[in-house]
Amino acid sequence: MLYLVALLSHCLPLAMGQYDICKSWVTTDDGPSWEFYACQPKAMRMKDYVTVRVDPAGITCGDPPERFCTHENPYLCSDECDASNPDLAHPPKLMFDSEDEGLATYWQSVTWRRYPEPLLANITLSWNKSIELTDDIVITFEYGRPTIMMLEKSLDNGRTWHPYQYYADDCMEAFSMPARRVRDLSTTSANRVLCTEEYSRWAGSKKEKTVRFEVRDRFAIFAGPDLKNMDNLYTRLESAKGLKDFFTVTDLRMRLLRPALGGTYVQRENLYKYFYAVSNIEVTGRCKCNLHANLCTFKEGSLQCECEHNTTGQDCGKCKKNFRSRSWRAGSYLPLPNGSPNACAAAGSAFGNCECYGHSNRCSYIDFLNVVTCVSCKHNTRGQHCQHCRLGFYRNSSAELDDENVCIECNCNQIGSMHDRCNETGYCECKEGATGPKCDDCLPNYYWRQGCFPNVCDDELLLCQNGGTCYQNQRCICPVGFKGVLCQQSRCEADKDCDGASSVRSSLGAVLLGVLALQLHGWGDL
Repeated sequence: MLYLVALLSHCLPLAMGQYDICKSWVTTDDGPSWEFYACQPKAMRMKDYVTVRVDPAGITCGDPPERFCTHENPYLCSDECDASNPDLAHPPKLMFDSEDEGLATYWQSVTWRRYPEPLLANITLSWNKSIELTDDIVITFEYGRPTIMMLEKSLDNGRTWHPYQYYADDCMEAFSMPARRVRDLSTTSANRVLCTEEYSRWAGSKKEKTVRFEVRDRFAIFAGPDLKNMDNLYTRLESAKGLKDFFTVTDLRMRLLRPALGGTYVQRENLYKYFYAVSNIEVTGRCKCNLHANLCTFKEGSLQCECEHNTTGQDCGKCKKNFRSRSWRAGSYLPLPNGSPNACAAAGSAFGNCECYGHSNRCSYIDFLNVVTCVSCKHNTRGQHCQHCRLGFYRNSSAELDDENVCIECNCNQIGSMHDRCNETGYCECKEGATGPKCDDCLPNYYWRQGCFPNVCDDELLLCQNGGTCYQNQRCICPVGFKGVLCQQSRCEADKDCDGASSVRSSLGAVLLGVLALQLHGWGDL
């Protein structure tokens, strides 16, 4: 009980304070209405809502049963881990249980009996929800802290991982990084990933047991050592690029890379004293609700923000239906002291009944038509309510009307199509002979040559005449003496020189015949 009181008082500056009220009912000259404020849930013990996974398979001790030793008395190996015996088992859930006074319960790995093969273990904590850290992460080890480990974070439920902090008794040897302390960071490097040697050197298992990820020290860079200047911290969280995301996680993973060695080198004759044992993991934070909720409850197996400001979703990350006359935005800590709620606007809350599906932030009243219309529709939309697609775009049937990708470009082929517009299914209007959704193909009996042209000939139908051959359906190659598109004309037909040439050939033939007759007659007289 005293521990819980100490924890709550330790977290008091972060759990209390401003941003705990989302809205207030106020009365003005225009009548009563809601006044909205940026808001966030109080900090709480996040380990109460976590799921844990330990890998690789078989890394937890007890199957088969195994004895182990302690660094204080490494040659008296009377302790045993047996998964089949509840009194001797050390499953992962013991890292998060409530411990009786004077009795530590802990998860334990197998011993380093396979040395020199590395003894590696991963402990993954998952919330299936974005959370914002508000205090130090504290990991308590029994029987010695690891000499090498690292902490990783995920922002997308474990799909990708990023380093959070490195720990080693020698940072240069383990990670090729110089050792640094968080309290030495500056305002421009508060979110730097570093390697620390403060929690890895041997100090005796009865003395130093904890490994920390120092959230408070990073906050203190802006808020002062006692975290009294929270306004400055909130201002920096809003204005410094990447700082807010640095303290946001959906998952944490501890990668244990080398166990405690007892201040010496690895003693191969007694490998049963090398293992990992974790008795407690403390994570304090709040649900990330994008400053749109001051309550977060555990239901249906996961944490859920109780969203205000007409927002919805697990993290209040989108506007409710019928409250999308402006695009969704996260709340802001600024301006102090109440921040900006950036509430989603209800349809009809301004300029009458106007819904823009999140594609416009402004509406305009057209007096002579007596209508309200959305102004400057975005995301390639158009229309009074931004409900249609611009010319040259068509509706994405798989997207909701408020989706930024609701309109897809037609991409009509400029040569094969009549214009750049398409119908509601994305099909373009094609020129003669062209076909396909984008008019980039040709119908049968047409060929493509910067557009679709009808086939001149066809080998199978033998359209080329007088022995002509079809070349790529585009032209007939005619034999000597014939011409025309289909080789249908003799070269003498309609040829002005053809008759003259025939007369010459006939006269020449008559002369030759006369000479031949004279010669034959003369030969007769001889």
